[in-house]
Amino acid sequence: MNERTRILVVDDDPKIAAALRRTLAYEGHEVEVAVDGRQALVAARERAPDLILLDVMLPELDGIEVCRRLREGGDVPILMLTARDTVSDRVLGLDSGADDYLVKPFAHEELVARVRTLLRRSRPRRAELLRFGDVVMDIGAHEVRRADDAVQLTAVEFKLLEHFLRNPRLVLSRQQILDVVWGFDAETASNVVDVYVGYLRQKLEIGGAPRLLQTVRGVGYVLRED
Repeated sequence: MNERTRILVVDDDPKIAAALRRTLAYEGHEVEVAVDGRQALVAARERAPDLILLDVMLPELDGIEVCRRLREGGDVPILMLTARDTVSDRVLGLDSGADDYLVKPFAHEELVARVRTLLRRSRPRRAELLRFGDVVMDIGAHEVRRADDAVQLTAVEFKLLEHFLRNPRLVLSRQQILDVVWGFDAETASNVVDVYVGYLRQKLEIGGAPRLLQTVRGVGYVLRED
């Protein structure tokens, strides 16, 4: 990890808190511990963490109330830890705003996996641009431009163009395109690839722009300059 993520552990059991600190520090995280609900709210307000591990049974304010208050002030990922394992308890925790719920006792490997997942979800997606010729696709923004002009695509057209942009100059068969864009089990007409390549050509070639999606007779299509 290039930047150390900061995790706030909220648990009044010193042994559990110490074990969590060791485990998370070993994974490269910066860890702070709060021993009650009010201390947790102060710590989160003074220096916003990237993730909070929150025990339900806490002095001062219980974890459910702490979670509600944290959720009112932001969207930091919250993993709730508790010995309560009934469905109603889990529902209560999730309804209070928790992103995930882990029942004690738990394996540290599972805790680490849950932490990784929550951190991955919360990180903003890095910009990813795909380019070929004067066509630029911004994956995160779901935008396509050709030269200086925006190209408005449907979801399927976008996915189809993305597949071509990730495989420039490679001849792609109709079946391979069907499998990737529509899925192995998709029930589609046999000519659906031809139809959608036609749609893409119309939108990419407005204003007389050169054709980039070339037909390879008897095989399929390829993204290349003519």
